[in-house]
Amino acid sequence: MAESTTPPGHATRTVETTRGLLTYAQLAPLLAERVLGVEQRIAAGDFHARALDGDFIGELHAAIAGDLVPAWAGQWRTVPVQVGAHEPPPPHEIALLVRLYADDLDARLGALTDDLLLETLAFAEGRLLTIHPFRDFNGRVTRLLLRELLRRLELPPVDLVPTTAADEPTYFSALRAGDMLDWQPLAAVWRKRLETFS
Repeated sequence: MAESTTPPGHATRTVETTRGLLTYAQLAPLLAERVLGVEQRIAAGDFHARALDGDFIGELHAAIAGDLVPAWAGQWRTVPVQVGAHEPPPPHEIALLVRLYADDLDARLGALTDDLLLETLAFAEGRLLTIHPFRDFNGRVTRLLLRELLRRLELPPVDLVPTTAADEPTYFSALRAGDMLDWQPLAAVWRKRLETFS
């Protein structure tokens, strides 16, 4: 049976951490501190020589969660999950899928043109979220990977989450399309992100 990562709005989600059982609301600011630290390292170019591969993705996860949930931080999930209506691939496929994702991203970046930029950014975001390689905090890790990618491509540090409630349906619809390997809706989100920043 899949473990749901999206409980109903009235449910209080908790996570067992090194600081005890914390609600997600209690855990969120702790994660935010760690995410900020990694973002600062990205901005400083600390990871410029790193391959954008599974090892790096796992290290990003460990960097934001390692001292809070050491039992599973930085490790591929070992349980099936469901994210809304999306059922990510089973755990035994994750290592291969992340390797293929990294190879595909590397190939796309190696052949990058202006015409392919938006689709490449959409793929980088949407495919990793579809795979959902970790038990939790996949969105945060994906956004950190995107921060590093934006830095390498010398693109502005755009907002990577919807900035208004009105933007959320379009974004989540684009992610659902990405689950089906349709990158155009998410590419349109990226177009708006970049246009809004400029």
